Amino acid sequence: MKLLEERINKDGQVFPGNILKVDSFLNHQIDVALLKEMGKEIKRLYAESGVNKILTIEASGIAIACMAAEYFECPILFAKKSKTKNIANSVYKTQVHSFTHGKEYDVVVSKDFISEKDTVLIVDDFLAEGNALLGLIDLCNQAGAKIAGCAIAVEKGFQQGRERVEAKGIRVESLAIVESMQDSSVTFKTQ
Repeated sequence: MKLLEERINKDGQVFPGNILKVDSFLNHQIDVALLKEMGKEIKRLYAESGVNKILTIEASGIAIACMAAEYFECPILFAKKSKTKNIANSVYKTQVHSFTHGKEYDVVVSKDFISEKDTVLIVDDFLAEGNALLGLIDLCNQAGAKIAGCAIAVEKGFQQGRERVEAKGIRVESLAIVESMQDSSVTFKTQ
C-alpha cells in the first residue's frame, strides 16, 4: 500500500535491533484518515472470505482492527494479555512471546465471543517473528473457528514471521513489507 509506505518513509524511525518506530501515526498517536484507507484495503483483500469477526491482540492492533471491522460490518475481539476479574473463567488461553517487549504473555479470549460459527480475520500492526499471530491462530483453533487469514499493517519481510504463519496453511496479506532497514532508511518489497 503506497500510502502507508510513503508515511513510513516520512515519519517512521529506525532503531537498532530491527525496531521500526511508527508511533507518531500508527500505534500510539493515530492518523485516522490513514487507518481508514488501511481498513478499506484490508476489506478489499478479504472481501470474499466470509469474515464475520476480527481478532487482534491488545493493544496496538485494536485501532487497525476497528477500522477494518467498520468495512466488514462485524465486531472485533481482542485477546487480552492478562486475565482480569471481569472475564469469566471460561476462556481460551495461549502463550505469546512479544518481540517488542521481550517477554512472554498469557493471552485470553472469552469463550462467549468466539466459536465454530465464526470466520475470523486476524489483524495486527506488525509481523516480525509471527509469535502474536501464531498465538491468535491457536485461540481460533481452540474455538473451532475458521480463519480467513491474517491482515498486517507492516511486515518485516526479512524476519521469519510470514513463513511460520503460512506453514500453518494461513493466508497472510501485508499492507507494507519492509525488505530492509539501515540507519534511517527503509526499503520496501515490491508487491
